[in-house]
Amino acid sequence: VQLQASGGGLVQPGGSLRLSCTASGFRLDNYAIGWFRQAPGKEREGVSCMKSSDVSAYYADPAKGRFAMSRDNAKNTVWLQMSRLKPEDTAVYYCAAVYAVGSNSYCSGYGQGDYKYWGQGTLVTVSS
Repeated sequence: VQLQASGGGLVQPGGSLRLSCTASGFRLDNYAIGWFRQAPGKEREGVSCMKSSDVSAYYADPAKGRFAMSRDNAKNTVWLQMSRLKPEDTAVYYCAAVYAVGSNSYCSGYGQGDYKYWGQGTLVTVSS
């Protein structure tokens, strides 16, 4: 059972990247998926999340209007499309999964401690 995050890299300010998160060993459609990031010297913070039943994702303020989260349960994969990237977006990005079947909670109501499975992280560096 694991999550595999990928797609990070070096990008110039204003550029775009698409991160992927693929699950193996469990069905992603039973889980809410969150994207988190941890910048050097800072605590890990939530970026975006989405339940399988959600029409749209939740975004933390830094991600609003620039990031777009999507998921394809058939492919057991979630993506985070990041646009208009800024140097302050530099961080290791993690995807994580929390079991959400039968839950009426908004995905934004889950704390980091609620997430059971975590990907290994992928580094995004925004620099000229």
